[in-house]
Formats: sequence, C-alpha cells, structure tokens
Amino acid sequence: MAQVVNTPTRRQYAPASVRDPLHGNSDKLLNCFKQLPAELNPLWLKVLRASALHKFISQGFPTVKDEEWRFTNVAPILELALHTPEQPARKLTEADLKQFSFGDLDTRRIVFVDGHFAPELSNAAGNGVDVMSMRNALNSPWVERHLARHASFEHNAFAALNTALFHDGVFVSVPAHRVLERPIHILHVVTEPQSGAIFQPRNLIVAGDGASAKVIEHYVSLGNGAAEPYLTNAVTELVLGEEALIEHIKFQVESEKAFHVATLQAHQAKGSVWTSHSISTGARLARNTIQTVLGDKGCNCIMNGLYLGRGDQLVDHHTVMDHAKPHCESHEYYHGILSDRSRGVFNGKIFVRKDAQKTNAKQTNRNLLLSDDAVIDTKPQLEIFADDVKCTHGATIGQLDAKSLFYLQARGIPKAMARRMLIYAFASEVIERISLPQIREELDKVLLERFAK
Repeated sequence: MAQVVNTPTRRQYAPASVRDPLHGNSDKLLNCFKQLPAELNPLWLKVLRASALHKFISQGFPTVKDEEWRFTNVAPILELALHTPEQPARKLTEADLKQFSFGDLDTRRIVFVDGHFAPELSNAAGNGVDVMSMRNALNSPWVERHLARHASFEHNAFAALNTALFHDGVFVSVPAHRVLERPIHILHVVTEPQSGAIFQPRNLIVAGDGASAKVIEHYVSLGNGAAEPYLTNAVTELVLGEEALIEHIKFQVESEKAFHVATLQAHQAKGSVWTSHSISTGARLARNTIQTVLGDKGCNCIMNGLYLGRGDQLVDHHTVMDHAKPHCESHEYYHGILSDRSRGVFNGKIFVRKDAQKTNAKQTNRNLLLSDDAVIDTKPQLEIFADDVKCTHGATIGQLDAKSLFYLQARGIPKAMARRMLIYAFASEVIERISLPQIREELDKVLLERFAK
C-alpha cells in the first residue's frame, strides 16, 4: 500500500492564537520544504522530513526556559535572516585548502564549500569503502536503514530542522572486517557568506562488524568568512557494528562571528569501541550535543573534549552516555580553558538502565579560568537504575596555580612563558589522548597561537 505524506501546514501546527515560536519564519520553512528537489526527497525520506518539520514548527527554537538550554541563549541566531546559499560564494583551489591539512597526514578527503560538495577538491574514492556525498547516496539501502533513525529530533529542535531541510553531507560505509589505514577527512569550508547563511551538513558513518576507521570532521572559515555571522547546524550519526573500532575527531575552528550547533549521535553494537574527541575553539556560540547508546554487552566508549573560549565566546557541551546493556564501560574527560568574558557550559549525563548491570563509568570535567570575568556552568549527572555498577563523576574549576607559576619563574622562566607552559600542560591531558600525532601537532599550534601573549 502506498504511503501518504501529509505536508505540514502552518494552521495545522502553529495556530494563530499561539505566539509564533519561529518569529514569522513558518511560511518560509514550509516553502523550503515544498521546494526540495525530487532527488533529495525519496518517499521514505519525505515521511521523515515531514515529521521533523512538524516537530520543529510546533516547538520552535529552544529558549533559556528549556532546562537543556538555560545557560545557552540562541536568541542572537533568531536575529539573522536565515537562508540557504544556492552556490558557493567563491571557488577554491588546492592551495586554499593547504592550511587545513594536518602536516604529512595522508587522508581520504571529502570537501564541502559553503555547503556544496566539491568533487574537484576531494580524493575519497577507492578501496571498496563508500565515502560519498549524501546527496548521491540517498538511494542506498544503508542510508534508508540508518539515516535519522538514531539522532532523534523529538526533543532536539536543531536536529529536527536539519532533518527536514538538509541538502547534503557525507555518507561513509566501512565494510565488515575492513581496517582503513588512511583517516577520512570530512572538511566543511565557509568562504565569504552573506549574513544569515545557514549550512546544514548531514553525515552518516556506518562501520560493519569488526571494521576499523578514523574519521576527522573539520569545520573551518576561510579568509573573510569572519566578516558576517552565519549558522552551521550539523548532524552526524555513527553506527558501529559488533567489535567495530571507530575514532572520531571533531575539530571546530570557525569564525568567531559564526554560530555552530551540532548533534553527534552514536549507536554501538556488542563489543564495539568508540572514541570521540571534540575540539572547539571557534564560533561566537558553539553548542555540541554528543550522545551514545551502548546497546549490547561489552561496549566501550571514551569521550574526550577540549574547549577554548575568549572574548565573548560561549562554548557548550551536552553529553549522554546511555548504558543500555550490562558489562559496558565509558570514560569521559572534558577540559575547558576560558579567558576574557567567555563562558563555558558542560552538562554530562551518565544514564544506566535497569538491565545494565556491571557498568563501569567515569566522568570528569575540569575548567581553567584565566580571567575574573570568565564563567563556567558545569553539571555532571548520574541517573542509575541498576544496583551493581561502578560510576563516578566530578567537576573542578580553578585558576593557574600561583605556586607552580612562582616555581617556574624562580628557575629563570619568564612569567608569560611560564603561564603558557601551565596552560599547555592542562590542555595536553586531553590532546595526548588523540592517536594521530599530526592532529596533536596542529592542536599544539592552536594553543601556542591562542596564548602567545
């Protein structure tokens, strides 16, 4: 029997008697939905898109009255005239991208410029592993099976908006028992956008049983990309088969006038290991929602994070370790370094379901405040419904240790250099957990540049 897709209407989901949660943008979103080209809207996806748009229009953008957003005000995003660019603002060359490589690291690279796939700058094909534009993969049975099945949009407005209106992204499928020697580098470049440009990449990474891969998800701005504010609203889903091993590195270094909202959702099968590194140094406002479901016995997840804030930046990380089955382990280490008037938010939850006996989970959030005006709101949480578990969590907030600073200066090290050494030592506890030395070297450069004075 054929499926019937009901296109949402403003009257159906946003009655006039209710304050419009989208500030008059409902009609614009409905038009965007209706104008999606057929190749982006196969029937199975049209159903999901309609449901997501329904949810988004009915609930609108989150406000500080929502518990999950009470420290992160997205009102400045609503001041923008959001629109999707029809084409890149400028054409890029290999030389333009050189600054975004990682030394001599040999990668399989797939590039997007202002939200549009750039095949001439990509070299991801080959070796029987699918690394392709999502636009070209929507007819794949793997995409239909997994896309939007893990990153729920029921309580995530930005994921709902992305699901309803995304145009492109990356699909990666690693066959069972295949070990990829070369990391996959997903590079999203913003060039010279108009104010209010919105980029909504949708990424799906599927690893078969026993597969192994490293994936770098990289968001950058080029040249005058800092001139105008724009929004990146990204959703990435990772599906790990039994005994699969995935290391995922997200590196966000966009313009400090940009807004960056990202959802990263993983689902792990029996015995799989997922290592996540979230590095956030750019954007006026950055919100990262990172979650995993440890869905069978013997899963292991490690979440590492490093966030740097300066000026008036706000960097927010919300994480969830969902222990659904017994005999699983999770370890979480997030470090923040905040200066000037910047703000950090960390909300980490370890959720242990009734059947998840023998869980071993640890969560740590440490924060270094380099000025009296920097602020951190940290909320580690445990929600446990099993009785045979080992779970710990903790958070610390402090400044540079005066005794350590004096110790270094007493040995002839100038104060500025001593200060940089202590900051680097604090950050290196997270950086050293990344397996790729070229990525670690790039982060060393970022730290040296950020704290040169």
